[in-house]
Formats: sequence, structure tokens, C-alpha cells
Amino acid sequence: MDGTAKAGRLAGKVAMVVGAGSSGPGWGNGKATAVLFAREGAKVFCVDINPAAAEETVGIIRGEGGTAQACRADVAKAADVEAMVQRCLEVFGRIDVLVNNAAVRPDGDFLTVDEEEWHRVQNINFYSVFHLTRACVPGMIEKGWGRVINIASAHGLVASVNKSAYVAAKHGIVGLTKVTALETGGSGVTCNAICPGWVLTPLVKKQIEARAAASGKSYEEEKLALVAEKTPSKDFSTPAQIGGLAVFLCSASADQITGAPLSIDGGWMAQ
Repeated sequence: MDGTAKAGRLAGKVAMVVGAGSSGPGWGNGKATAVLFAREGAKVFCVDINPAAAEETVGIIRGEGGTAQACRADVAKAADVEAMVQRCLEVFGRIDVLVNNAAVRPDGDFLTVDEEEWHRVQNINFYSVFHLTRACVPGMIEKGWGRVINIASAHGLVASVNKSAYVAAKHGIVGLTKVTALETGGSGVTCNAICPGWVLTPLVKKQIEARAAASGKSYEEEKLALVAEKTPSKDFSTPAQIGGLAVFLCSASADQITGAPLSIDGGWMAQ
């Protein structure tokens, strides 16, 4: 887990990034954020339910001379959350930054969605944020500095059909972000929610491929059709842009940004 010490905006900080792997070939938001944090000098604790994915991210960081440790955990389980926080403290001695990025996104009509699936989405997408924030914030308050960054969604601010469980969870994250900011005010700890629109992650690429297969159109045609449905810019955000915003929120320039749902959505929320 040792790497060459780096100077940067996060030098000397320890960042726990949840969902730090990717669901397929390419880069997801958590992976990009973890690598960018390491490039800014942070020691990164990479958590993912897929241990191979977490190790892949760690390998990239170490290959660049950074310091990172992988941890397999199912954040839907409170016992796993407790164990992973304890493991991070054992390895690095502290947690300065928490990035809550674990999520699943099933589709389904509200009237027919399976109840077990509904609870699974809430446990992974929402309750994990509650458990992890409550576990990490006291140590941040004690040190007088900390950052909680919740990766929410445009669907934490507006709704779409057939996404009831996901929308409910993401709205919950935005609300919890605001309360956390209020209750940590003046402590040196901030809590914000990044609300991406369409991001071209491996999961979204698969969705576009499925649309193309069903319609008989090209991948590029369906890519444009998908993003244009909601996004005035007609373009996707990138995982690196999400990670870049997370890095900024850890900088001194963001000391007075707290409790904010920050859209990075190509104009979706401007409509």
C-alpha cells in the first residue's frame, strides 16, 4: 500500500471512496475520483463490492506512485460498513474525506416494482450514505476538518418515469446532505451532493448498445438520442469531470460550500 509521497491539494489527507471500481471496462465516477484524489496527494481507501475492481483502481494509483488500499465491502450491510471503516483506520489512521458513490439503478413501474428490489436499492443507494456518514463524521469533527461528498444525481432533484426506487433514494441523499451540513456547521466539516446528469460510464454505454440493438440504429445515433432527451448541451459529462468537482470540494476555495446539491448535467436542471 506504500507509494511515493505526493504534493497536492490533498497531501496528507486520507480519502475513502466507496464504489471505487467500475461495473465494466472503462472508468466510472468512483474510479476516476479515487485516481484524481491520489494525484492530488491523498492516500485512498478504495471500497467496492467487487474486489477485483477495487484492486484494479489501486493498481492504477500505485502505478502512478500513489498510495492506496483496496477493501471489499457490501455497503448495504451495516456490519460491512463498520468493518470497512475500522479497516481504513487500521491502515491509514484517519478518514478525512468520504465519497459515497455506491449505487444501483434498476428500472420499473412504481405499481409493479418488486418490494425486495425496492429495499435493496434503498439499502445500497441511501442507507449506506447514512451509515457511512455517521461512522466517519465524528472523527472529522474531532480533527476540525472533513469532507463528505455524496454522489447523488439529477434524479435527486427531479423525477423520471420507471425510476421510483432510484429517484426516492437520490432525493433522500440530497435531503440528508442538507441536514448533515446544518448539523456540522462551524466544525470545519462540509457535506455536499454532486448531482450528475448523463455520465458516459460503462453502465450507460451498455444501455446505449441495448437501445441500438433494439432500434437497428447505430451506437452514435442512439448515444445522441439518449442524451438529447434531457440535456440541452447534447453531450455527456465524464467521470473525470465528476472527480474534478469532488477534488475542488476538498480545496480551500470550497470551505464555505456546504449543504449544496451541485448539478453537473449539461443544463438539465435549467429547464
